[in-house]
Amino acid sequence: MTLTIQDRKVAALLTPNALTDNIVKELSGALTALLADSFALYLKTKNFHWHMSGPHFRDYHLMLDEQADQIFAMTDPIAERARKLGGTTLRSIGHISRVQRLLDNDADFVEPGTMLAELRDDNRQFAGLLRQTHTLCEEHGDIATASLIEVWLDETERRTWFLFEAGR
Repeated sequence: MTLTIQDRKVAALLTPNALTDNIVKELSGALTALLADSFALYLKTKNFHWHMSGPHFRDYHLMLDEQADQIFAMTDPIAERARKLGGTTLRSIGHISRVQRLLDNDADFVEPGTMLAELRDDNRQFAGLLRQTHTLCEEHGDIATASLIEVWLDETERRTWFLFEAGR
């Protein structure tokens, strides 16, 4: 039997699991949104890392670099989890911009205190998005994704805490 190109495209996405197509679409969509937000938060954190100034430059510069590395480390596991479930995920920068919920900051200059406050708030918002996705995973019995999200939530809350304390 010869498969058509369309049949091969559909078959390529069929990952064996116990989830229905609708659940796979819902979970992979939620993960794709988290991935877009991760990239947005990563780039904003690096932006502020690169453009930091002031008397606490070294401490803030190093903290933001560490936080950016932690955020970037989440991206591949998020994308791979969406694929393991049988879904798809991001394909381009344009796709990120269409899906992300966290706002960019393209200002030419941002005060250091404002940088820390904005990142604190973004991390707090990201924690809320992680919680929402965790709830969705629980509803559908996706224990593996929920477990990953718990670690990312703890890391996000730690970043929020550090940004809060550094900005006081």
